Amino acid sequence: MSPRRRGRLGWLLVVALIVVPLLEIYVLIQVGQVIGAWWTILLLVVDSIIGSWLIRREGGRAWRALTTAINSGRMPARELADGALILVGGTLMLSPGFVTDAFGILLILPVTRPAFRRLLTGFVTRRVVVATLGETGRGPGAGPQGPVVRGDVVEDPSAGS
Repeated sequence: MSPRRRGRLGWLLVVALIVVPLLEIYVLIQVGQVIGAWWTILLLVVDSIIGSWLIRREGGRAWRALTTAINSGRMPARELADGALILVGGTLMLSPGFVTDAFGILLILPVTRPAFRRLLTGFVTRRVVVATLGETGRGPGAGPQGPVVRGDVVEDPSAGS
């Protein structure tokens, strides 16, 4: 793993393990001061109930879409991405707090999921290109000049015209 990736991973862990919980506590305290402690707890419980219903509904839809794609012999890329987003969104919904619940709901809702699907697809595509070609941009079987990476497109000048 390159030092640059380790740095990004370190910052991601800091955000996930320190910043997000502090933000959740701050938001819970602010909401509790405005509507009261018992109403805040009730709101968290109702939020969890709605979230679990939404996860069950959208997870079932994603599963049916996945089995339909597989049965029709087509590659289920979109369906797998939707399933991954619903899984991550559901995990966020399990943690108590309004910030993670809001982000989890955005990942689960069919209206907002396509935007996150595009982000996920771009992320995975970049990772696959880097993993396939390596850090140098020269994959196995590359010609003497090696492949040229332009965005998400890989061109191998040794492949002939």
